[in-house]
Amino acid sequence: MKLPGNKALFAISLLAGALTIVGMALYSRLNTTTAAAVAPAPTTRHLHGDIRVTEQITPQSIAAFKQQGIQSIIAMRPDGEVAGQPSAAAIEKEAQAAGLKFTYIPIPHGDIPDTSVTALQQALAKNQGQILLYCRSGSRAARTWSLVEASRTGGLDAATIMAAVKSAGLKADDLEGLIKKRIATRGDGGKS
Repeated sequence: MKLPGNKALFAISLLAGALTIVGMALYSRLNTTTAAAVAPAPTTRHLHGDIRVTEQITPQSIAAFKQQGIQSIIAMRPDGEVAGQPSAAAIEKEAQAAGLKFTYIPIPHGDIPDTSVTALQQALAKNQGQILLYCRSGSRAARTWSLVEASRTGGLDAATIMAAVKSAGLKADDLEGLIKKRIATRGDGGKS
């Protein structure tokens, strides 16, 4: 049996090396794609009952939210606030594909419009189970929820609303007067 010469061994070594490099690159790419598809979700913070809040989410985090028991997602961050921000439509598409309900209620920075409070109140009334509210940091979402809760007949008292927002690591101190005013004018006369 004749052994291959040095030139043949060199060619075989080059071919084996090239195939190894290509194989490793493909393996790395597949693992990166798979990891992105099941990206961990941002941490959610409990507000009250079945309501949770979080910062900006991505389409890739939807599967993780579903595993956590989230059934509805309410997007409260307007599209286009920063470059590269996932659009509500992209998140909605992924949420619906996963069997989750999705509502888009963009809340601008600054004062929270009454129309936004009403829209969130209606969305919360029609969604059942674990509901996730999100915006850039979770703050606008929690603040809007606090006004909804203050307006809701049978809703929480002001101290409990403020404590819920605070326990989620957020602030609504500047809304305390408005929360008390809404509670005083709601259908139950402010009794929870």
